[in-house]
Amino acid sequence: MSEQQPRPFDAPDAFDEIVDAETDRDPDLAVIEAGSRTLRTQAGPPRGDQVPARPADPEVDKTLREIEQELASRWGETKLEPSVSRITALMDLLGEPQHAYPSIHITGTNGKTSTARMIEALLGAFELRTGRYTSPHVQSITERISLDGVPMDAERFIATYRDIKPYVDMVDSSQDYRLSFFEVLTGMGYAAFADAPVDVAVVEVGMGGGWDATNVIDGSVAVITPISLDHTDRLGGTPAEIAAEKAGIIKQGATVILAQQSVDAAQVMLKKAVEVDATVAREGMEFGVVSREVAVGGQLVTLRGLGGEYEEIFLPLYGAHQAHNASVALAAVEAFFGIGDQHARTLDMDTVRTAFASVTSPGRLEVVRRSPTVILDAAHNPAGARVSADGVTEAFGFSRLIGVVGASDDKDVKAVLEAFEPVFTEIVVTQNSSHRAMDADMLAAIAVEVFGDERVVVEPRLDDALEAAITLAEEEAEYSGAGVLVTGSVITVGEARLLLGKG
Repeated sequence: MSEQQPRPFDAPDAFDEIVDAETDRDPDLAVIEAGSRTLRTQAGPPRGDQVPARPADPEVDKTLREIEQELASRWGETKLEPSVSRITALMDLLGEPQHAYPSIHITGTNGKTSTARMIEALLGAFELRTGRYTSPHVQSITERISLDGVPMDAERFIATYRDIKPYVDMVDSSQDYRLSFFEVLTGMGYAAFADAPVDVAVVEVGMGGGWDATNVIDGSVAVITPISLDHTDRLGGTPAEIAAEKAGIIKQGATVILAQQSVDAAQVMLKKAVEVDATVAREGMEFGVVSREVAVGGQLVTLRGLGGEYEEIFLPLYGAHQAHNASVALAAVEAFFGIGDQHARTLDMDTVRTAFASVTSPGRLEVVRRSPTVILDAAHNPAGARVSADGVTEAFGFSRLIGVVGASDDKDVKAVLEAFEPVFTEIVVTQNSSHRAMDADMLAAIAVEVFGDERVVVEPRLDDALEAAITLAEEEAEYSGAGVLVTGSVITVGEARLLLGKG
């Protein structure tokens, strides 16, 4: 960094603190400390940063860390036994809380969390109390379970865990394998929603669909976001094979909101819908994006819903993919209210506009710093990287874009880098603190194949990588239009978000 510019981090040893805190915990499950804006406490559209800080009370923080440690001792989200037998047993002992409210169930490869947040905002704007369950988290484990658009506070998270813990122990003792990390959290989410109680749950699958732990709900609306190749070792090597697993969330008589898909994937979904007598609404046919234009702070879109057109909606998110996510979210909420089936009308236009204008999606083309502009995006597979590259090009038009990439070693890293190659002037390769992180030198070897040696910088520590990228962006002077994009992994983005003082 030049002497005129401060370090981009609040504390020079912030990265060391992250690593030290993770010594005795599974990094994938750890909570990355971060500040947050004031969170909304009443029902309605979610606002603000939506990323909670560590508990201020030391005793509460200590108890939360103990629970994180216990969860970390279980199977992580990358180790699975394809079965819903354990979660079914837990739900039975808890009195079937997942049937206490209607649900909107979301699967797909990319866009699930952003779509879930949009659905939540719309439902909240129409004065319904919502529960949202999404994964993975960006910085805090409590982000995964939200009530009324606000992540569950630490005290409630602890209480919910303690409430279900005796039943978790009973299932553990009666099954061949203990409940996994994700299964316990799913049980907590469903129990918390019933206890609230919520009017509707918005539930994102963890992986796949049919055997995913979330798939013990009867989603009256099944949402399928775009399907592409990811987790191929577990879900299949083609879009059709992956679609077959994800189609497992389509229930008897449900309404299916189908985002644009490859022909093979769409055929699988449509066949499943016919088998269970489900109604299908397809993006590009029954609903879709009519028009969109870049606007300050996001984009202005016109959407065609199941009941008619919704004009001049401001969406404070970047990229064409977010406009498509918005169209899917709108159709899902219309279907939930019976529009397009029982009723031929639109939702209240002003309420829809207010809801979309309130949407946030941390870590999805999120601007966290200016001069130079630093953007975070959690793209971690080739399809996600392509839409991220397109989105940042369209919305920002940087004269020079420096990439900071830290990836997991189980991803198609070369294809991700190839998607970014046309838009990155230079790339700084690094690694996050997860045990699944690809070694920086290994990542650099792949990056050199894609970018050539002169465009690749290696900085194993993420804080050093961020500083190097910002320095490179500043080389063209203050008003040059250079920027930095941090990407490659949700964990990388979460840790960068902390280091850059977001919130």
